[in-house]
Amino acid sequence: MSDNQCTIKQSISVHGTGLHTGQQGAITFHPAGPNHGIKFRRIDLKGQPIIEACVENVVDTSRGTTLGQNGARVFTIEHVLAALTGLGVDNVLIDMDMDEIPIRDGSAKYFVEAIEKAGIQPQDMARQYLVIDQPIHLKNEEKGFELLIEPADTFQVDVKIDYGTEVLNVQYASMPDLEKFKSEIAPCRTFVFLHELEFLLKNNLIKGGDLSNAIVFVNRKVSQEELDRLADLFQKPKVKVKDEGILNNLDLHFENEPARHKLLDVVGDLTLVGKRIKGKVTAYRPGHFANTEFAKLIKQQTKKQPMSKEPPFDLNKEPVYDIIQIQKILPHRPPFLLIDKILELTDEYIIGLKNVTMNEHYFVGHFPQEPVMPGVLQVEAMAQTGGIFVLHSVPDPENYITYFLKIEEAKFRHKVVPGDTIVFVLELISPIRRGICNMRGVAYVGNKIVTEGKLMAQIARKQ
Repeated sequence: MSDNQCTIKQSISVHGTGLHTGQQGAITFHPAGPNHGIKFRRIDLKGQPIIEACVENVVDTSRGTTLGQNGARVFTIEHVLAALTGLGVDNVLIDMDMDEIPIRDGSAKYFVEAIEKAGIQPQDMARQYLVIDQPIHLKNEEKGFELLIEPADTFQVDVKIDYGTEVLNVQYASMPDLEKFKSEIAPCRTFVFLHELEFLLKNNLIKGGDLSNAIVFVNRKVSQEELDRLADLFQKPKVKVKDEGILNNLDLHFENEPARHKLLDVVGDLTLVGKRIKGKVTAYRPGHFANTEFAKLIKQQTKKQPMSKEPPFDLNKEPVYDIIQIQKILPHRPPFLLIDKILELTDEYIIGLKNVTMNEHYFVGHFPQEPVMPGVLQVEAMAQTGGIFVLHSVPDPENYITYFLKIEEAKFRHKVVPGDTIVFVLELISPIRRGICNMRGVAYVGNKIVTEGKLMAQIARKQ
């Protein structure tokens, strides 16, 4: 798999029916630029709201994973996300003209085929990884699940399921790396017990369901009358229970297909972490609630990882913004404009630069015999860099102003003196919501960290 970010070469659609809503429609994958990530666009709704595939947007996990943002929702997104991760696609915009991703056969197979048909295009931007450097553990005695992730060089997943029934015994599935995803995980279909199916049918919760969507396990004796009723309901000539304890609507692709499908769901739900993971996941009785709670925990406990952008920096590259352009964005002016260049700017991070010279106004009175750049001004320079980052999120930054709401965990590790070039790197801690941005910033002189802290900012329209 490429170590650069990837998108698809051309747009492609998948048609079908939503399992729970019964809606018929299509989803269309479109190429997207570096650092775009995976986003859904509801083209059937006014304003065509966009929903980012991140764990902060999870709003329901009762019958699949549902995301909500900007007043819109998308349902049952886990199989599409698994297909994208399994094939190494980082950046894509998915248009939807319906509430729910089509269920097709209940696997990721059709999405994998569509993505491969569109073609995968490497991009000129390094892929960002979330590297697990210590174990992270989540256990819920009440719900009976347990998940663990440990350091590993690749993304690996082991799954064990146990529902305490004879018809579906304890099963294991393993994916040592994503190279196995396409052939051994993607074709594996979802499954359901007959009593669950009957409840869903009775309560009209699977309006788009039929017997081609799922493996149905029968964990009790069923009369011929009940089987005939199911046959009529799903418009099948005859339904019977096979020796393996499943309905005769399909044949298993693998003996442990249910465990492999649960592994598929883990891959899809953990995609919501937002970065490629390097770590080994061991999951016992995973489900969408367990997976997404684990994704939140992983994201929370890895916030203090090293920045994805670290020295060495190319200080001579053509800047994104020079000092003249910066003055068109920020309201600050000398001597309080403390940033000289913006070297890089993406949706996830920004890199700014300041050359510290002896003629800075504050050196007149701040330790004149041993000049040191005041720590509070280092934080202010970091905040100005963050201000440009936040204003980058709106189409007309000249009409907005940035206010900082909070500074936390500020640390000053080394002094900054005249002649130093200080480089500020700020990354998002969480997606920008309602104009509020949470960032983590680190300042470097050469290879040394001199300052770090967490900043919260809000943008508001100019009066």
